[in-house]
Amino acid sequence: MTLEVVMGAHGPIPKRSEERRRRNKDDGPELVQAPSGAPDDLPELPGPDPLWHPIASDWYLSLRESGQSAFYEPSDWQMARYAAHVMSQVLLSDRGPNGQLVAALNSVMSSLLTTEGDRRRARMELERKKPDGPTLASVSPLDSYRDIAGG
Repeated sequence: MTLEVVMGAHGPIPKRSEERRRRNKDDGPELVQAPSGAPDDLPELPGPDPLWHPIASDWYLSLRESGQSAFYEPSDWQMARYAAHVMSQVLLSDRGPNGQLVAALNSVMSSLLTTEGDRRRARMELERKKPDGPTLASVSPLDSYRDIAGG
């Protein structure tokens, strides 16, 4: 099965589907929902370079645990390695970050759908895990008691 994700437009970040009130307007391409967390069929991937900055290594490793990585092809993983390498060079540099380099790095990270805003613009949502603990009671009975009491 092949899933295709169309890159989104610029502009404000759309709301999650469960936050929308109106659902009668066609917003363009169909929304793709995927489970959050690490995919089951992740290919063998090279580990982070031991010379990378810890933040770059952590970012690269976090992609393995992210739901959008289920859509990554080998070329996407290589792009992630490239981004982590460049990120590491920026973080280890004595001169500090270069604005153009940081903007280019953000663009690469955006194309990998690493933030929720990037995924929403691309019409992809990761299903949030439901908490295992007890659920809180609804406040609607409290509202009705308040209405009865005249408050």
